[in-house]
Amino acid sequence: MKAEDVAEYLQNTPAFFETYAQMLSEIVIPHPYGGRTISLSERQMLTLREKAKDLEKKLQELIEFAKENDALQNKLHLFTVALFNAHDLLSLQNTTVKNLRAIFNVPHAAIHLWKENPPSVELLAFADQHAQPVCLHHAVFDTAKWFGEAADHLRSFAYMPLRANNQTIGMLIISSEDAQRFYPGMGTIILQRIAEIVSAALIQHL
Repeated sequence: MKAEDVAEYLQNTPAFFETYAQMLSEIVIPHPYGGRTISLSERQMLTLREKAKDLEKKLQELIEFAKENDALQNKLHLFTVALFNAHDLLSLQNTTVKNLRAIFNVPHAAIHLWKENPPSVELLAFADQHAQPVCLHHAVFDTAKWFGEAADHLRSFAYMPLRANNQTIGMLIISSEDAQRFYPGMGTIILQRIAEIVSAALIQHL
């Protein structure tokens, strides 16, 4: 008889444990972390403790995730308040860049509005075809020069098209010397929120 057959029989015959309760109390099995033997009930207790530790670990992970989420939401709130305190288009652009650095610890940020800086045909097409932010390990088209002397040292970029009335009105880019700060395939929900906030603030001044 195979072990699988025994396991299947016990699963399908729960009355067995009532009939042979005394025998179960006498069974000893190897300790999972030592050379001695322990009773079946002790082994069950160890299993329950292990499950409890796993649940505690998962709970802690959820708590940490909640804390990180709360911190991000607070940063978005501070960022939003700062933008809507800007009094004109120039101060809004400066406030956007300043607060991305200060609140989100973004090393480099640049914003261009098509009204002031008409884009190349390629950049406009790139912005129009991406409904969500795009993260890359290289600058696209002519955007590297937006960062001046820092351009040669940048290794990751997040492109956030800005929109108003379903039309692209500009581009916000944040960048870093760290190649892992922004990378293809990363989650972009916070970046999308930032783009939406900036776009909403811009509408008031266009």
